[in-house]
Amino acid sequence: MVNALEQIFPGLANGDYRFTSPADPDYNCVAWALQDTRNWWWPGPDLEREYWPEGVVREPTLAAFRAMFESHGYAAGCDDGIEAGFEKIAVFADTQGKPRHAARQLSNGRWTSKLGNGPDIEHGLRDLEGVRYGSVVLLMKRTQRT
Repeated sequence: MVNALEQIFPGLANGDYRFTSPADPDYNCVAWALQDTRNWWWPGPDLEREYWPEGVVREPTLAAFRAMFESHGYAAGCDDGIEAGFEKIAVFADTQGKPRHAARQLSNGRWTSKLGNGPDIEHGLRDLEGVRYGSVVLLMKRTQRT
């Protein structure tokens, strides 16, 4: 039987995902990709709720997301495979190129995502592609931080 999460993300219907933490409205997918559970990262107009770093254009564009991740040491131009000594993130965007989601690669090669206000899950990279988040359009990596 397909549950509500699998209806939203049909790629999860194969059952190859697991919940890793409960719902939490204090942070979102971008924050989770950056390992920050205190802020809601988004370049929207709500300056009280939505954190975005100084010096990065505050607009929901792929260029702004790329610049924001670059400001944290990430560089584009990698694949989705495990690479020793590196951390990787993926940015999802809709068909118009507007960013919709970010995920972080785990050391086992799987990916972790925070689903809006909902839970964090471990999943395959492409399992979240579809109407809600679009497709993976950008992969970036940085030297692993200890």
